[in-house]
Amino acid sequence: MRITKDFLNLISDFGDDWKIEDIEVNVVDKTAHIHMKFIGEKLFDPETEQEVTLYDHSPKRSWRHLDIWDYKTYIVTRIPRVLCVDGKVKKIAVGWTSNSDRHTYSFEIKVINTLIATKNQTKTAELLNCSFKLVNRVMHKSVERGMSNRETHEYSFNHLSIDEKSFKKNHKYVTILSDPIMGCVLNVAEGRNYATTKCMLEELMSPEQMQNVQTISMDMWKAYIKVAKLLLPEAEVVHDRFHLVKYLNDAIDKIRRREIKDNEVLNNSRYAILKNEENRTQKQQEVFEAVIAANLEVSKAYHAKESFKSLFDIHNDYKLSLDNLKAWASKFFMYKITELNKVILRMLNHSKGVVNAMISNWTNAMAERLNGKVQEIKVSGRGYRTFDKFKSAILFFHGKLNLFPFKWA
Repeated sequence: MRITKDFLNLISDFGDDWKIEDIEVNVVDKTAHIHMKFIGEKLFDPETEQEVTLYDHSPKRSWRHLDIWDYKTYIVTRIPRVLCVDGKVKKIAVGWTSNSDRHTYSFEIKVINTLIATKNQTKTAELLNCSFKLVNRVMHKSVERGMSNRETHEYSFNHLSIDEKSFKKNHKYVTILSDPIMGCVLNVAEGRNYATTKCMLEELMSPEQMQNVQTISMDMWKAYIKVAKLLLPEAEVVHDRFHLVKYLNDAIDKIRRREIKDNEVLNNSRYAILKNEENRTQKQQEVFEAVIAANLEVSKAYHAKESFKSLFDIHNDYKLSLDNLKAWASKFFMYKITELNKVILRMLNHSKGVVNAMISNWTNAMAERLNGKVQEIKVSGRGYRTFDKFKSAILFFHGKLNLFPFKWA
């Protein structure tokens, strides 16, 4: 056993002030308890860092640590308590854990890395043989740490994206603010109203930073547009392609549901119509071709969507793109399809933002990519019951935060 202790002392990262005294192994439970002792000569106030004297030791306590092979491993020790100048008795600060946690920093780092790899809290808990609650706590704590250390006052925000995501039934939404150039989420707010959006931008940015924003990508939600006009006077509003195509897809699905009552060809056709060609199965492709051949209103609406998407092939010419949009609207408005015409009129009423999207394709691509990643979080988490949990997950995976604790010895 001496060889084991010497070996673990050699490779441990607890610093020179700590020494392994004993190792207790349970082969039935497959657990290992490493008993450690503080052997440092000097003690310091954890707040003022003044040298102080020993008062006593805290009761024995255990912390989850990195497993030894497949044995669930714990660090067991009594942390020294010191009598400080202010007369209070406090536990000394240690470099391998915090006073509020029941795990070491090394284990926390392992949880973070595993969670980044799996993108799933349940799977991470299974792989590390720990509780879901512990993984969830580490996620929340690491996000809080990363957000507090993020120095946004030094950022230069030239391009922003603002989006909504549902996270519960009954139309519960969150507002997501991101930087499409850096490819990261800047913040997440509960709700999607004017006050929430305004507060989120004001907390993140100074008036000088707001003046430097050149474009802001969003859908046509009135609250977002109103806040952008008030706080970002120099920014061009861009109604990104992702949402524009979504409006058309929603119209197509409404038409399909209306026409399905009298047209059997539309049975089980929803995904065949809404999916892109490269994503359809062979059977869905056959259904799609039958629907198009039937020349129903849903078929015409589909052609309208594909024609609209082709408008994005021309960049950097505002007048030409505006003329193309008007020509597209005029052509398909003549079909007199109620659901489609509502979308066409909406796009014409916001034509400047729509055309900005056509001539700013890079902004659209970045925003779409990040939107897809956030959707993956929602799907892999099978929905989030609270706003705080959804926010933490989004910022953990896509906030580009420094999530890791600072170890010292």
